[in-house]
Amino acid sequence: MLTGGAWVFYFADAPVLLHDLIFFHAPSVAYFTIAILTATTYVFGGLMREQVCTYMCPWPRIQAAMLDENSLVVTYNDWRGEPRSRHAKKAAATGQSVGDCVDCNACVAVCPMGIDIRDGLQLECITCALCIDACDGVMDKLGRDKGLIGYSTLFDYSTNMAIATNENTAPIDPARVRDPDGRYYDKIRHFNWRIIFRPRIILYTVLWSLIGVGLVTALMMRDRLQMDVLHDRNPQYVMESDGSIRNGYTVKILNMVPEPRMVMLSLRDMPGATMSIAGETWSQGRFIGVELEPDTVKTMKIYVTMPKDALPSETRDFTFHVEYRTSGEADAYTASFIVPEKRK
Repeated sequence: MLTGGAWVFYFADAPVLLHDLIFFHAPSVAYFTIAILTATTYVFGGLMREQVCTYMCPWPRIQAAMLDENSLVVTYNDWRGEPRSRHAKKAAATGQSVGDCVDCNACVAVCPMGIDIRDGLQLECITCALCIDACDGVMDKLGRDKGLIGYSTLFDYSTNMAIATNENTAPIDPARVRDPDGRYYDKIRHFNWRIIFRPRIILYTVLWSLIGVGLVTALMMRDRLQMDVLHDRNPQYVMESDGSIRNGYTVKILNMVPEPRMVMLSLRDMPGATMSIAGETWSQGRFIGVELEPDTVKTMKIYVTMPKDALPSETRDFTFHVEYRTSGEADAYTASFIVPEKRK
């Protein structure tokens, strides 16, 4: 329900909507939207769970396209873990070669996607690294080196695998990667933090940083006062008894700040014309003050009237101009004033 509410609050005045929801004064569409989003969140997160990650989430496909042989991914290092055995001491006593993996399945048990990381990198892996923590805990208890499952690159993994298999000509043998004292040979590759600072990573970082700066800049420079105008479609104009022509417009002014403002709406580029707000006889002239509520759209029916002696001979463009004089913010919209094609 919090997820559904968060989406709805984003598109409305959150404190006012919360109050209305509690006292059942909110519009029905708000309750309906919250119910739908709550239900989908429960179904996706509570019932479908890993199916959403596997079949619906685009991230695995995007991630796969961005990986290369030097990308760090969660990896089971079978070059040191195989052959796995739950009875390593007995196997060693009989001269069998065994790896560090004791086949405890702790990595499988903690995986939220239900996969076995020992089968290799898979599409379902969400890189949560829970298998790393589980395996490191087991290795600590056994007194062995951590990192049987860890972050590794394909290049490092392939290099170590080639050593463990004698250039892929023999089964994995732990004796090829460790000396008799249990220490890794110097030729075994380990994680090097310098791999992070390579050209591809730097390029990605710069590109994403530029995108972030661009988004922040656009947000800071966006207009906080906007206007939209729609001319009446029917009738397009009305001829009054004194011969003047009147056009009707639906004017919407958007106030994108959390405080009320008084703005000035005016006519430009059409001398002699006046305007008035439908239903408000006191608001008439070339300038009209309009009160805007916080974070809301003010919708008005505006009539623009041109006296008979100032009528243009054909349809003429003019400008609605709105301005908040305190800060100088303004917006304008070019509209058309329609007159009869022939006047007698």
